[in-house]
Amino acid sequence: MYKPSDKRYDNMTYNRVGNSGLKLPAISLGLWNNFGEPDSFENQRAMLTRAFDLGITHFDLANNYGPPAGSAEENFGRILKKDFAGFRDELVISSKAGFHMWDGPYGDWGSKKYLVSSLDQSLKRMDLDYVDIFYHHRPDPDTPLEETMQALDLIVKQGKALYVGISNYDAEQTKQAINILKEQKTPFIIHQASYSMLNRWVEESLLDVLKSNGAGAIAFVPLAQGLLTSKYLKGVPKDSRASKAHIPFLNEKDIKEDVINKVIELNEMARLRDQSLAQMALAWVLRDETVSSALIGASKVSQIEENVKTLDNLHFSSDELAKINDILKDN
Repeated sequence: MYKPSDKRYDNMTYNRVGNSGLKLPAISLGLWNNFGEPDSFENQRAMLTRAFDLGITHFDLANNYGPPAGSAEENFGRILKKDFAGFRDELVISSKAGFHMWDGPYGDWGSKKYLVSSLDQSLKRMDLDYVDIFYHHRPDPDTPLEETMQALDLIVKQGKALYVGISNYDAEQTKQAINILKEQKTPFIIHQASYSMLNRWVEESLLDVLKSNGAGAIAFVPLAQGLLTSKYLKGVPKDSRASKAHIPFLNEKDIKEDVINKVIELNEMARLRDQSLAQMALAWVLRDETVSSALIGASKVSQIEENVKTLDNLHFSSDELAKINDILKDN
């Protein structure tokens, strides 16, 4: 029987999400990969329980995480029942819907029919009464934004989610979504956006939109699918994300020479800061107060432990930030 550490809250940093009352751990754990059917269930248990012992209270899922789609939520539900019984109120659990889940016209995108049905299925897979955060996973070009936001409003009023957010929306779409939810009296609090040293699109205007509206961000893929680690400096290891056929978002063709040259320079900077490259990359996305949390993925416990040590050094001097900007000037 798993018993959480009595010291689990001693060293983690918790950041408020915008102007809301919700706080997230600076490091959150995502179940995008490594929690599906092909992966070891005991390793999944080990990662989740160790994460909680380290103060990670936020676990992020989506209806389509696996593979196959839905299996990450099913496995997470089993672990919740087995290891976290009695600790639900110490956890922030999020899920999303917006990508293809089932055949026919009602199993994809952003209609009220799809979002409400999908969340009902997610709650059943995890054996939960509610999630803490529910996101629309991507903009729908065909469904009116008003309908999608009405679905999020309905889900909160039904008690199936405490907070709602969006993911993968651009700045203008985000502004429109916020305004619609304000009219419905359901506060928008969070945007889950891809953000890393190698992907800085949110700095153009999205972070400003969030800050001016009292909302926060959580950064996903802050390590650029592992590129911002020392893992790929000398090729593609057999156990790496880029070597897995069922993970379509990173492969060997993405690991280009000019990117690796930047990573080598960043790795040297991290060494001078007495950090790993991954730790420096996570600290860098957290430097903006609008970013409440960095959402990591992991395939083993040691990766979670290393990433949490990021909190030992979150400070950057102005010279360090200038040097990083110089290295990344083409990104």
